[in-house]
This record gives sequence, structure tokens and C-alpha cells, in this order.
Amino acid sequence: MISPPSLSSVQSLLECYLRAKDQNRPELIAECFAPDAELTFSIATDDIDFPRSVTGAPAIARTLVADFGDRFDRCLTYYVCAAPKLDGNGVCAMPWLVTMRQKDNDALRLGKGTYRWRVGRASGGMDRVVQLHIAIERMDAISDPGSVKLRGLQASLRYPWLPPEELAQGMAAFVAAHPDSDFALPFLQPAAFPC
Repeated sequence: MISPPSLSSVQSLLECYLRAKDQNRPELIAECFAPDAELTFSIATDDIDFPRSVTGAPAIARTLVADFGDRFDRCLTYYVCAAPKLDGNGVCAMPWLVTMRQKDNDALRLGKGTYRWRVGRASGGMDRVVQLHIAIERMDAISDPGSVKLRGLQASLRYPWLPPEELAQGMAAFVAAHPDSDFALPFLQPAAFPC
């Protein structure tokens, strides 16, 4: 019988994913995803576009890192929880928040949604992400000349593990300190999990 992955192994894999995505390092995807991993999306907004499904670590690296990095930079993705929690089937679900700059128009992009990871043993016996579902609840574009709002938001939030109460406190502090920041109010609470 194969033992389930440890929480420390899962946390390492999820942090590797953030290094790949947020630092635009597609080569790291092979370190955290199985070669035949599956990626699916559900998107509740027209403000961002991804394919509905992608198969294989190279295609995931292209979709989530290389192509993404062509459109966005200064990205920080936050896991809106204190640490990952794993069920008995190797599934770990959590809300996320993202702050980034859209390269073609310098807009602040602020989004939230949920991740549903499944971690298992890949060939070679290593724990790897075998499935990832990304639900995107919101992805707002906000005018931000000089990235002033982006810098303020990122300075207000602890990266990468951001418990919900710290998200609310950080967003509230940002709104209080910055004029014209009502756009952040829908992000005081993490995304709800889809049914």
C-alpha cells in the first residue's frame, strides 16, 4: 500500500508551483507536477482567458508560466490559508488571491478563486501534483499608473501563506491608507468554494 503524501511534501510542491508561476520559471513545473498531470479551469469572469483543460507538465508550464508571463509580471499569488490541509485521497483545496501587473496597459490585476490539488506518486516514486483544478471567481483590472496600488497591496499582504483573517486585515489596512481603493473591498474575503 502506498502511503499518502506528507503535509511537508505537499507544502513544498505548492511553494515550488508559486516560484515557477510568480518568478516566471517554467522549468520548475517539472519539479512539482507529474509528467502526465492534468490541469482544468472553471472561470466565472470574462476578464481572463485560459483553455478549459491542459494535459502534461510541459503544456502546464507553457499555460501557467510562459504564456502567463508574456502577459503579466510583478505577480504574487497567495494561498489564503495558514498551511495546506490534505484529505485521505491526496486532495488539498484552498482559496487563492493574486496581485499582478498587466504588461500591455500597466493595469493592476486583482483576482481570487480556489485551487483543488491532488497529489500522488509519479513515476520514480516521487510525490507530485497529478491534478490541479483552478476556479477563477474574479479577475478585476484596475487603472494603476506607476503600479502604486500594486506595490501598496503587495506590501499589505503576507506572502505566500495568508490566513483569511490576515487577508481581511491587510486589505482593510490598504483601503484605509489609499484613496480610490474601493476596488479592493470585494477581496476582503476569500473566494467561496464552488459546489
